[in-house]
Amino acid sequence: MDKLKCPSFFKCRGKEKVTASSENFHIGENDENPDRGNWSKKSDYLLSMVGYAVGLGNVWRFPYLTYNNGGGVGITMVLISIFVTIYYNVIIAYSLYYMFASFQRELPWQNCSYWADKTCSRSPIVTHCNVSIKLGEIFQVNKSWVDVNNFTCLNGSEVYQPGQLPSEQYWNKVALQRSSGLDETGVIVWYLALCLLLAWLIVGTALFKGIKSSGKVVYFTAIFPYVVLLILLIRGATLDGASKGISYYIGAQSNFTKLREAEVWKDAATQIFYSLSVAWGGLVALSSYNKFNNNCFSDAIVICLTNCLTSVFAGFAIFSILGHMAHISGKEVSQVVKSGFDLAFIAYPEALAQLPGGPFWSILFFFMLLTLGLDSQFASVETITTTIQDLFPKVMKKMRAPITLCCCLVLFLLGLICVTQAGIYWVHLIDHFCAGWGILIAAILELMGIIWIYGGNRFIEDIEMMIGAKRWIFWLWWRACWFVITPVLLTAILIWSLVQFHRPEYAQIPYPDWGVAIGWCMIIFCIIWIPIMAIIKIIQAEGTILQRIVSCCRPASNWGPYLERHRGERYKNMVDREKETDHEIPTVSGSRKPE
Repeated sequence: MDKLKCPSFFKCRGKEKVTASSENFHIGENDENPDRGNWSKKSDYLLSMVGYAVGLGNVWRFPYLTYNNGGGVGITMVLISIFVTIYYNVIIAYSLYYMFASFQRELPWQNCSYWADKTCSRSPIVTHCNVSIKLGEIFQVNKSWVDVNNFTCLNGSEVYQPGQLPSEQYWNKVALQRSSGLDETGVIVWYLALCLLLAWLIVGTALFKGIKSSGKVVYFTAIFPYVVLLILLIRGATLDGASKGISYYIGAQSNFTKLREAEVWKDAATQIFYSLSVAWGGLVALSSYNKFNNNCFSDAIVICLTNCLTSVFAGFAIFSILGHMAHISGKEVSQVVKSGFDLAFIAYPEALAQLPGGPFWSILFFFMLLTLGLDSQFASVETITTTIQDLFPKVMKKMRAPITLCCCLVLFLLGLICVTQAGIYWVHLIDHFCAGWGILIAAILELMGIIWIYGGNRFIEDIEMMIGAKRWIFWLWWRACWFVITPVLLTAILIWSLVQFHRPEYAQIPYPDWGVAIGWCMIIFCIIWIPIMAIIKIIQAEGTILQRIVSCCRPASNWGPYLERHRGERYKNMVDREKETDHEIPTVSGSRKPE
């Protein structure tokens, strides 16, 4: 619904009359909701949603409903979004750094340079071999001893160890200046801090007018990555070994027997779950700016299909170049395929460095990562500012720009820990916990709250008020998903993940006990508000304990469509905010007293 009434806990404020000349400059004359505004065009909304869903995860891997009866799940989703925006912009800062570093005649990670150590090599390094010191006597000795004493290794006796790629050492020693672990914070890496500041300036500039400005920016940031992916696919398809990479991706070399393993299905489910940005709050925040009768069903189908097809399309572009990398290095594709940071900032830069005109392709690739990340970041920050908008509408009318920029500044300062020499460990820690179990828990609780507490059938009736009534057969599949299939699957995935929990690590360096404890504390801090808000609402209610619980599980008297003309028969008796005072809410038939 356009905007669902907030509960008395948040003190619903009176509505102001707004005209086109209002100082709230982000409101347009054609907006259906003059208090909050609407998208200027449907395309602004769709591109923003596609940009939010199609993010770095496709190449790399406010919730107004939940404000009912206290909003505990809404608070959880906003807090998770805050944690995620902190580290997500650091990844964007990495992309900015690599993009700027690519503006050279030769990519700085193309060869082992002054920053490299003796293990830097694109080919395996000989550590030991057999030599014949005396006639008939053969010994295995260190390769350095062989070189110093001018001996020759016997053919076929060499013992190899993998060398570290130049791109890997550049990532660790130059870009990150990575410390030995989370215990060694080190200093702030100044150039990463500057890139992080620039990333937040871009986000703040795009969002200072809210959806009226961000809706225009996404025309470039959402479309440009597809242009780059198409260019990279065409370029990759012309390289030697490209077919080998594609065959590994989806073809003769694919290991389809893995489909029998439950772990594969678990990974696939969580990837889709995270890729679509479900339960982060951003989807609801962006959708809330639609007009009341917007067809949210068709939007959901379009965005899901676009997201999934983008992942498949990106896979062809990525694996064609990884196939070329395997071809020239003499390795199997499985040996060069990596994920996460290793793919984006080690494997792919290494492949780009070996292409003719490497700097050009590198600039193009990291600019694509930048635009992919910014789309998702816009929506995440919009989730935070939209929450402020609904809690303090009068303040946001007058001070949207400074409040948005202030939010970006605070988040930048919080993110400085992620650009220290131990920064990558913090990024991985937040990603592992908040974007892992935290979002799974939030999704399960959100689903339970809407379907089992608010009522799935009531929720369907609310949707039908917006998109029009549908036959019962239309809702059969969705009822099965919402009531049974999805909660069971998500709960199974969550339990399975907790049972198989192992200490997180980065670059084979395990996290200390206090680091793991901080990770769990972040999750607890996000979800603790759900029981806190429930207890507060139960205390504020009247009657016996059972009556209070039942009362708090019912929609508040001011719950329903924001605009009176959309309320119909179902919500015709809802309490209007213009009639409220700070001390009393007029009672209506079947409504409960304010808490």
